[in-house]
Amino acid sequence: MAEFFHMGGYALYVWGSFGVTALLMILEPILLHKRHQAAVRRVARIARMQRAEVRKS
Repeated sequence: MAEFFHMGGYALYVWGSFGVTALLMILEPILLHKRHQAAVRRVARIARMQRAEVRKS
């Protein structure tokens, strides 16, 4: 079992790559959700501004 985790001397590279990939796979959906929320808020703000502009006219 120890040899498996040692990976013939490449354990740091293999497990480091695995860890970075796992971290990015966790972060990507979170960041995507935040960008989506920001875009929805931006569109809502623009719509409110346009409605206010129409009411002034």
